[in-house]
Amino acid sequence: MLRRIVPAAVAGTVALASLLAAAPAQAATPAVMFTKVVYDGAGSDRGGNASLNREYVTVKNTTRKSIQLEEWVLRDKTGYRYMFPRFTLKPGKSVTVRSGQGRDTSTTLYWGRRWYVWNNTGDTAGIYRASDLKKIDTCSWGSAGDWTNCK
Repeated sequence: MLRRIVPAAVAGTVALASLLAAAPAQAATPAVMFTKVVYDGAGSDRGGNASLNREYVTVKNTTRKSIQLEEWVLRDKTGYRYMFPRFTLKPGKSVTVRSGQGRDTSTTLYWGRRWYVWNNTGDTAGIYRASDLKKIDTCSWGSAGDWTNCK
């Protein structure tokens, strides 16, 4: 009888291990992640700098250590690229990248474009580590609304 109980217990353990292995793993939170994209800022899209700066993305450092973003790349799916300047994103802090021109601060950076980046009809924002072009995070949206929370 002992022979039958032990193989049954082993079989049960193997079956449980198989179920756990088959369960999808939770995706790790990226070190830097998109939190918001405003792709159609208030007002008409006539290309003025104030209008361009109402279009922006916000990214957050989700770690407990500072991250140097120098030369990291922010891009849309058509290939417009913004290369981060020397900029340290502190733990738990966010930075907003506005499409137009302005003076960079500790919380806001400016792409310096003279026309819009993010498509109102749908687009994908991506952030990549420049050293190896590793994709860190993306945020996509469709044509409904004028902004999206990325999570």
